[in-house]
Amino acid sequence: MSGPALPAAASGSATDRLKALGLDLPRLGSNPYYVDHRTSGSSIHISGQLPYKDGELLGQGIVGRDVELDTARELSRHAVLNALAAAVQAVGELDRVRIVQMLVFVASTPDFGLQGKVANAASELLIEVLGENGRHARTAIGVAGLPLNSPVEIQMVCTAV
Repeated sequence: MSGPALPAAASGSATDRLKALGLDLPRLGSNPYYVDHRTSGSSIHISGQLPYKDGELLGQGIVGRDVELDTARELSRHAVLNALAAAVQAVGELDRVRIVQMLVFVASTPDFGLQGKVANAASELLIEVLGENGRHARTAIGVAGLPLNSPVEIQMVCTAV
């Protein structure tokens, strides 16, 4: 069973498509305890990314209790932008990034059940920007809590093309 068809990415480079959406890749902060990406063979593992923008966590709370679905979807888009920024650090430019797998963690109430809809916003952005290179295997799961009380965290595996 397949979901709704998404439009193919417009022509031009991935960077052009990102800019056409009014978005830029953020600058990632450093952490003394882990790196934003690690390459193993042809796979690039991207550390879990929170919805930071300009050094500020954009939301806190539990989806389905403190955070509405639409807000959680927007936060997932910010988290995936941070993950894309880490991927670009690894491969050098956005047009060389191919997403293999995405894991979306949603801090949510036990009865929320719409983690896939939160994850869809991130998936849609990847496809809008990267086209076929943005299509990926995916898991979306609900968890009791995330670092800094973030509603969303996204981890990815990608490769260079």
